[in-house]
Amino acid sequence: MGVTIHFDGKLKSENDYKTVVEFAIKFAEQNKMDFNLFEEADKLLLRVKDEQDWDYQGFVRGIRIQPHENSDPLNLEFDKDNYIQEYCKTQFADTETHVKLINFLKSIQSNFEQLHVYDEGEYWETQSEEILENHIKTCFHQIELAKQNDETLDGPFRIADGRIADLMHTS
Repeated sequence: MGVTIHFDGKLKSENDYKTVVEFAIKFAEQNKMDFNLFEEADKLLLRVKDEQDWDYQGFVRGIRIQPHENSDPLNLEFDKDNYIQEYCKTQFADTETHVKLINFLKSIQSNFEQLHVYDEGEYWETQSEEILENHIKTCFHQIELAKQNDETLDGPFRIADGRIADLMHTS
């Protein structure tokens, strides 16, 4: 349940890393989005490949952008091989934020050997705001149904890592 943008890929080169980060900084500044650069010597990244856990432990660097107060952060978190696997939930923000993020990903796509994007709002594939808005409405409807069917569910909640959980048991 949700409207989330999932993406993964490997940059073509070290120069592409620099280009993507510079472009991300400009994107964040132009859209008045908070951001921070980071490097960590030893971080665990929880990843999945072919429906199997495929975690990474080691050097990580990148940029974290907060696109909207009601969205997940957009993490461009690259491992030592310049590989990325991330997601950003946007359903609690506005459609404009989702569209901006998709357009940003399209603008950096050429820096990747291959960038795979799975957009639960289908905007990546269709460029249709109507389809995106219908997905968001469906998501909110499903959340409300779940709350009605289970009084211990509530949400959304922002969790410690800055991401948003749709629903959590409160008792």
